[in-house]
Parts: sequence; C-alpha cells; structure tokens
Amino acid sequence: MKNAEIIELLRKLEAINSPSGYTKDAIAFLAELFRAAGLNPRLTNKGALLVCEHPEPATVCAAHVDTLGAMVTKLEGDGTLRVTQVGGWPWNSFEGEYVTVMNSAGKKWRGTFLSDNPAAHVNRNIGKTERSAENMHIRLDAEVKTAADTKKLGIDAGDYVFFDPRFEATETGFIRSRFLDDKAGCAVLAAVILDSAAKLKKMPVAFFFSNYEEVGHGGSAGIPRCVREMIAVDMGVVGHNVGGHEAMVSICAKDSTGPHDFELRQRLVSLARKKRIPHVVDVFPFYGSDAHATMGAGYDVRVAVIGPGVSASHGVERTHIKGINATVQLVEAYLADLCAAKK
Repeated sequence: MKNAEIIELLRKLEAINSPSGYTKDAIAFLAELFRAAGLNPRLTNKGALLVCEHPEPATVCAAHVDTLGAMVTKLEGDGTLRVTQVGGWPWNSFEGEYVTVMNSAGKKWRGTFLSDNPAAHVNRNIGKTERSAENMHIRLDAEVKTAADTKKLGIDAGDYVFFDPRFEATETGFIRSRFLDDKAGCAVLAAVILDSAAKLKKMPVAFFFSNYEEVGHGGSAGIPRCVREMIAVDMGVVGHNVGGHEAMVSICAKDSTGPHDFELRQRLVSLARKKRIPHVVDVFPFYGSDAHATMGAGYDVRVAVIGPGVSASHGVERTHIKGINATVQLVEAYLADLCAAKK
C-alpha cells in the first residue's frame, strides 16, 4: 500500500469516534474495508473484529481500535458537565479540546473541555489550578443555564464524550493526531491485510482488532485457541529514558507487566536487521497492551509487542510515515518467515 493510501486510511479511521465501549462504528468501517477486498471478517461476542481466512492460524497479529475518551458523570447547576475518564490520560493535555457529547438517543452536541473558571481576566490563579476531575468541566455549545436546561437536551450521566482528534499529515512526513495509539497500529494491520488479501487462505495467521484495550481486557477473549504466537501492534514509546523514534518501529523487550518472549523478540530483531528495517529494541516503563490481557486470560501463547514510535503518547500524539512503513515491513517479514517455516 502506498504512503498516500495508508495516510488516507488512517485519516478516515481517526475521524470515527471510538472510545472504549463505543467502537461499533470504527469496527464496521474496518469490516466493510475487508469485505470489499473479498475477505470474511467476523465479530466476536464482545464486539472485536477477527479476520482469519486460514482454518488453523498459528499466529495472531493484534491492534486495538478503541481510544481514550470520557463519560458524563454529573450535570452541574450552571448547565456544565462533569466527566470521568475512559482510559487513562493526563487532564492537562486535553484541556481546551473541542468535544462532542452524544446522548443515549444518539443526538450529538458540541462543546469544549475546560478548567473551572477559565477566564484569565477574573481568575489570576488559573495557571496554578490543579487539572483534575474535580476542577474541570465541559461547556456545551447550547444555551443552558441550569442542570434542568441541560437535561432537557437529553444529556445525562453515562453519555459518551468524544475528543476531537485534530488529524494532520504534514509535507515532511509527520502525522499528528490524538489516538494514534492505536489507530496507527490498526492502519498498519489493515495495510498488511489488504496487500495480502489474495494469499490469506494459505497463510496461518489471524488478525484481531480489539475494542477494550485502553481499559485492560481487549485481548482477553475472541482469539482462536489454536494460536501459539501473538504480535501486538501498538505504539512505540518516544520520550526521556527510552530509545523510541517516530521514524522507526519499536520492538518492546519489557513493559510494566513484565518481559515478553525472548525467542520471538529475537526473531523479530533478526528479521529487522536482515531486511534493514529501521528499528529499536526498547523497554517501556509505564505500558501495557493486548498481549498482557491475552496472557492473563490463560492463552498459551508467546507474545511480542511492536509499533511505530509515537511522541507525546495519550496526549497530542505524533508519528511519521517512515515509522508506520517500518512496522508494516516488520509484520510482513514476520509473516513471510512464518509461512516459509510451515512449508
């Protein structure tokens, strides 16, 4: 798949709101994409998407379509909204972001996520205020002055809040957007699937798009029991004290849940070196993935975690098309090596 095609696919996927628990639209988009390529994707009972044309896959490549988000917890007396996090994200990083609030009937309202009393002309301490659930709210773009006014709009506790992704692809190859974790990984696997569609019946691989990774149990069910290896395609960490780079694929040796399978990791490193794929082996200090959920659910699998380097994770994220391509190339090299070993 060409760079422009991958970027456009990612742009479309980013435009679909999909916080954990409300991913049906993004899952439907991917399912239709694969059906149009002549494949037979199917939903798991939990709503994840499985693409598997082989009767007994030996490996699964997984990415998660669910993202961070928020949910309404309370209507304040002035008509504003308190929220709780869906997934874990820094409150200050989302301050000032435009949002969409969707009520239980599916009607949507626009708004902004703000610190309380945000006007600098009346609050000299605004810069010192702690950004937390107790001190932040959503200002609706509706003429409401009381909680009763807001309730008349059909908005109430439990309604989803979608943050704007702000997707942009630059002429220098950077892609900046919220939720590259892990829609960039989904774009990687979609590119691999579409490029290999005609051969998938002969390839012992399943592709799994989970929908609850950000809340810890995405990969805990729905994976074929015959699978013996798992490659979780998630984001590579970029920041202080790690080696990740936006133009490379990261191969994670260990995250906060523990080390990943050494032999599988070494195979990936060997393939990256052989194919001259820009890569780095890294340790992620505060990180979990679907690989951990799968092992925790009792699957007897060897796991590895890879992904394009993503700067400012769980915030205003950024990666590079080179990092996405490197990840595509590593997944394709792994699958080619697997198929060669099966012959």
